[in-house]
Amino acid sequence: MVPPKNKPIKRHKAIQPLSREHHQGLLLCWKIRKAFEKGIEPQRIKNYTDWFWENQLEEHFKIEEKYVFPVLGAENDLVKQALEEHEHLASLFLQKNEIALTLEKIQNDLEGHIRFEERVLFNKIQEVASAEELQHIQEHHEKEISCGLWEDEFWK
Repeated sequence: MVPPKNKPIKRHKAIQPLSREHHQGLLLCWKIRKAFEKGIEPQRIKNYTDWFWENQLEEHFKIEEKYVFPVLGAENDLVKQALEEHEHLASLFLQKNEIALTLEKIQNDLEGHIRFEERVLFNKIQEVASAEELQHIQEHHEKEISCGLWEDEFWK
């Protein structure tokens, strides 16, 4: 018997841009993995992850923390976990030594964090958020953060 496939999660319109940004984060993890498979020099990968942090992920975290997490409140265990993971990931992106090891941690920990937010935290937020709260999120983040283009496509 074939196990049932995971059905795609239906996201409220207000949260869809954040989910699309999560997809960009998962692509970052894939690019890091691919680069290691190809033996790419870690500093080339780090240049990209630095750029990704500054141009996408740092702002994404701020939006979640300011507009999305308050739906559940600061004392909620899921929010506490997400905030701890944000802090941990920020420290990894800002780390300047042990580059290869740090990149592996970024790839692993960011992927786990995104899966947690998509499968657990965002589902809970959608479940309990009022129409007004969802509207508030949407008003402050209607358009996803674009990563733009990176010239050194080391993952190809």
